[in-house]
Amino acid sequence: MSLKDQITEDMKTAMRAKDSGRLGTIRLLLAAMKQKEVDERVTLDDAAVVAIVDKLVKQRKDSIEAFTKAERQDLVDQEVSEMTVLQGYLPARLSAEEVMAEVQAIVAELGAKGPGDMGKVMGAVKARLAGKADMGAVSAAVKAALAS
Repeated sequence: MSLKDQITEDMKTAMRAKDSGRLGTIRLLLAAMKQKEVDERVTLDDAAVVAIVDKLVKQRKDSIEAFTKAERQDLVDQEVSEMTVLQGYLPARLSAEEVMAEVQAIVAELGAKGPGDMGKVMGAVKARLAGKADMGAVSAAVKAALAS
C-alpha cells in the first residue's frame, strides 16, 4: 500500500472514530497533496508525499515558535497536535551520529575540501538523505565536516 493510500485510509478511520483533530490534519495533508498533483500535473509517489509532509512539519515548527513568542498557548497546542499526526507519516529519522557518518562519506566520495564546496556536498546529501533527516541538522553536519 502506498503512503498516499495509507493516508486516505487513515482519513476514513478518523471519520468513523469522529476524531475531528486528526481528521482535520489529514484533510489538510490530502489537500496539499492534491494541490501539488494539480499544479504540476503529476501523480505523487511516496518520496513526493514525504517531501510534502516534511514541508508541513517544518511549517508547524515555525508556527509553534511564533505562537510561543506571542504567548498563544492554545494555538501552540493545536500546532503540536497537527505536527504529531504529520510526523506519523514520515520515515524513521536518522540519528545525529548516522547523519554525520553519511555526510563524511559523501564528502570523502566527492573529495570536497573547505566551505567553498558546500553547495556541491549539499546537493549530494539532499539526494541521499531527503526525508530521512532534518535538513537543518544535515546542513550543520556538512559545515562541520568541511571545516575540519
